[in-house]
Order: sequence, then structure tokens, then C-alpha cells
Amino acid sequence: MIYILDCGSKKTRFIHQMVDEYMDCKTMPFLDFDDSNLTEAKGIIISGAPILVTEEDMSSYIKASEWIKTISIPLLGICFGHQLIGIHFGSMAKKMKEDREFQEIEIFEESKLFSRLPRIIEMQQDHCEFISVPKEFKLLASSDCCFHEAMEHQEKPIYGIQFHPEVSGNHGNIIIENFLKTCD
Repeated sequence: MIYILDCGSKKTRFIHQMVDEYMDCKTMPFLDFDDSNLTEAKGIIISGAPILVTEEDMSSYIKASEWIKTISIPLLGICFGHQLIGIHFGSMAKKMKEDREFQEIEIFEESKLFSRLPRIIEMQQDHCEFISVPKEFKLLASSDCCFHEAMEHQEKPIYGIQFHPEVSGNHGNIIIENFLKTCD
């Protein structure tokens, strides 16, 4: 079972549709997920959110997701999910110029997440914040608008992407499919 943790994004239903084509999945509110769900999970995706981590009190999200630090199954964070993963591992969040357009993302580090993709892909952005790269992660991709577009934990199957593959067409579908292959 793949759990899709909905943080309030209007795009979460598109993540569910994409995952459902390949594997059994269940979408549930982020704050309703707890350690007991981990026993049946093959992988977890954390959605984006209409929340600014630089302006919100993140304590309820941090407390509800302590499992992120000890998880051993594949985890993918999208936008807010990416930022939340980073915060758990020591990232700093900062404001940036708002970006709601497609941007060219340059992939410069090999990763299972970007298998079968060209070095430059166009992905939909929807954010006005970014995070620093946590110490235990490697930077995978950047764009002209955001230095830290994608990351991967150096030892665990934990990935974060700032952009939205669920609304970015075929290359976005490939990213989700690649993540699901790590969940087998």
C-alpha cells in the first residue's frame, strides 16, 4: 500500500490518480497518519500544501511526522512535503520570489527518481519558499528560479522535490513511476 498524505493541496487528487495506475494507494489527511500505518506501507508520498513554512507554526506538523527521521521505506515529499522532510533534517526555509510557472529543471546528479529522463525537464512550480540542502542529503537538481529543486538522502530512500510532477505531464508521470519502483 502506498500512502498519500494530503496536506491540503488541490493537486493531491492528481497524485492519487497517478499512483493508482500502478499500485494500491490510500489518501488520508497528513495529521491523521501515525506510526501504526507504517507496518502496511510500502511507500509514502507527502503532498504540497497551501501553507508557508516561514509564516506558519509548524509544531503540529513536526510533531505529527517525527517518523520521517526513522523511516526505512521509500518516502517522497512534493513541495511542502519536500520542505517538511528538509526541516526534520535541519534545513532552513526562506522566502523567494513567487513562482507559479513551468521552469526548466537541470538534473545533474544520478538518482533512481530521475531514471529515463533527459538532463533538462520542464516542471510546474507553485511556491514562494525554498529550503537549504540538509547535511545528510545530496542535491539532485536546480533551476534558475530555485537552487534546491530536488534532493535524495545519502543512505535512505528519502526524496524531496520542490516542483509538482503530478501536474507536469509525461516527465512528471515518469518521476512518480520511478518513485513507485523503489517501493517494490
